[in-house]
Amino acid sequence: MPYFKKLVGDRIYLSPKYASDEAIEKYTKWMNDFQVTDYIAKSAQIVTFNSEKEWIENSTKDNDDRNFDIIDLNTNKLIGSIALMQINWIERNAELGIFIGEENYRGNGYGTEAINLLLEYGFKYLNLHSIKLSLLSINERAHKCYLKCGFKDTGKNREEIFLHGKYYDKLYMDILENEFTGDYIRNKNIDL
Repeated sequence: MPYFKKLVGDRIYLSPKYASDEAIEKYTKWMNDFQVTDYIAKSAQIVTFNSEKEWIENSTKDNDDRNFDIIDLNTNKLIGSIALMQINWIERNAELGIFIGEENYRGNGYGTEAINLLLEYGFKYLNLHSIKLSLLSINERAHKCYLKCGFKDTGKNREEIFLHGKYYDKLYMDILENEFTGDYIRNKNIDL
């Protein structure tokens, strides 16, 4: 599969999302896996190959979002997805979304690395001021990861998400450009 090393880190790189049949098949599998979808509140959806193909193809054409595949640097294996969505160029903010689909890569710091790459890109290349996200209160591993990356808790909506017969709080977090001090992109030309 042709991936392109847009943002290179230590163990992964972020490639602009690519709509190959192999990638669409993998995403369709992940989007029907409760281990992935429960934490991103999408378990009630049924995702077919054709619906996922349409979503990925549309996301590759959307100039307002920055959608990336997360790729293992050593094996060129697709392991997940990350994006800056709903970019508001006037207010200089965006929303971050991420998941690691490959089970063996979860809980091993790959998500943290991908987030740090995207934060640097968002703040130092896209000139964003604020990046926000939301998550389920039950997703403690993700919450710890976001805190580690510098996000701050900003609030919650109580019992907003219905999942597996229960209601869960939806948490909100953000990070401002002056709160991010990382230097994670390894393939940039200019170091400041």
